[in-house]
Amino acid sequence: MTSPPAVRTDPGGGSPPELSHRQVLTILSGLMLGMLLAALDQTIVATALPRIVSDLQGLSHISWVVTAYLLAATVTTPLWGKLGDLYGRKYLFQAAIVVFLVGSVLCGLSGSMVELIAFRGLQGIGGGGLMVLAQASVADVVSPRERGRYQGYFGAVFGLASVVGPLLGGFLTDNLSWRWIFYVNVPIGVVALVVTTLVLPNSVARVRPAIDYLGFLLLAGAISTLIMLTTWGGVEYAWGSAVIVSLAVATLVLGAAFVLVERRAREPMIPLRLFRDRTFNVAGGVSFIVGVALFGVIIYLPLFLQLVSGSTATNSGLLMLPLMAGLLVSSIASGQAITRSGRYKVFPIVGTAVATAGLVLLATMDVSTPRWIISAWMVVLGFGIGMVMQVMVLVVQNTVAPSDIGVGTATVSFLRSIGGSIGVSLFGALFTSHLTTNLAGALPSDVVAHLGGTGGSLQLLATLPPAQQLAYKTAFADALTVVFAYAVPVMVLAFVLTWMLREIPLRHGSPASSNAG
Repeated sequence: MTSPPAVRTDPGGGSPPELSHRQVLTILSGLMLGMLLAALDQTIVATALPRIVSDLQGLSHISWVVTAYLLAATVTTPLWGKLGDLYGRKYLFQAAIVVFLVGSVLCGLSGSMVELIAFRGLQGIGGGGLMVLAQASVADVVSPRERGRYQGYFGAVFGLASVVGPLLGGFLTDNLSWRWIFYVNVPIGVVALVVTTLVLPNSVARVRPAIDYLGFLLLAGAISTLIMLTTWGGVEYAWGSAVIVSLAVATLVLGAAFVLVERRAREPMIPLRLFRDRTFNVAGGVSFIVGVALFGVIIYLPLFLQLVSGSTATNSGLLMLPLMAGLLVSSIASGQAITRSGRYKVFPIVGTAVATAGLVLLATMDVSTPRWIISAWMVVLGFGIGMVMQVMVLVVQNTVAPSDIGVGTATVSFLRSIGGSIGVSLFGALFTSHLTTNLAGALPSDVVAHLGGTGGSLQLLATLPPAQQLAYKTAFADALTVVFAYAVPVMVLAFVLTWMLREIPLRHGSPASSNAG
């Protein structure tokens, strides 16, 4: 078989060869498999955590099994994006697969919680590369006009993985072992590695690239302290505690130092010139806000379904399928429509409006709301989100110079991840505060203590008289719908921002052709 053609990553480089639709689909299948791996492992451990803790002990460190992966992926996303611009994306994508698979195998072999957390971090390093390089590589093989269609597929893969992850994790844990939630990555990763080796075009490194090591270290430090702040604040430590205040100060200092270093770096990790473009800023802002609202809601919807509607953990995952169905349909449909028309602005405008309506509907739920109505409202929310997330990636790729496509894509993904972390943290604090107040007014203090305070379980709840069960569920539902209500103005802000997008018509030309500034 002939080797794949080369693609230059430097501005002004030669145009890559025209590829047939079949070739593009084959290439993208490998890229989407890689992205699927990374997206799955954000959520696949959720249903396996009780079994993991039972085998490895270390209950006090359980949250870090998830946080270590997300932190490592978020911290390294800008680095992978920048390295892809400097050295080409093919071999970096394959390196990310290898790092991810090594981390997966080591996670499966872990003999202690400390080992598992460390290897989850290694997995996250690879996962960060898979997420950003898969999306950025689309720009190497298809024209701006065609990217709408394929970015829609990536959005569908991401949405599907969010639901399939917990379901697959539960199935493997129940029928094999929790270790298989990591081993299952190996055959998928090997297929992705083979496909990309055979068909993904080579990329030629830019002449004499320079790596901004200091910028990366400062950015990694700022992201790490910010994520620890939003993860621990109001949960592990009070918001006004010395630990949280110190993390806030460290985030500001490291962030300021990063900006100063980037202004002087030869090849900055995140070029500050990107932020001089209004379209880039708007796309980044929308991605951040959608991350805040979406991840906050996705975390708390299963809680409503379990404690208020009485669903099991597995069924609550299945009941999230309507949200993801709406996301899949609108993501693919909007991508196809963008490819046909060459225009994209209307989709995030309509999408944020529909998502806002979905959040308003979810905020009206109570203990008597039928499940089919909840499912219908989740479809509305998912349908709206599907028209926004991947379109922002497309907007950025169509705006930045070809030499900045990787770092531009990474920055959008990075902002969405940071928004998600902040959203989960802030909405969690709101939920806990309102639930504490609601329970104090609905149940005697000894009953609240019996339930474990705001962390009551279904098993303990079942021991109460029916009237007290109803009182608890009502208090819980009211606290959760407050979370959805607070997400409404957040999404309205995204809706306002989308009107500020400057639409640059997408072209059918070469993938490497210069983008309009």
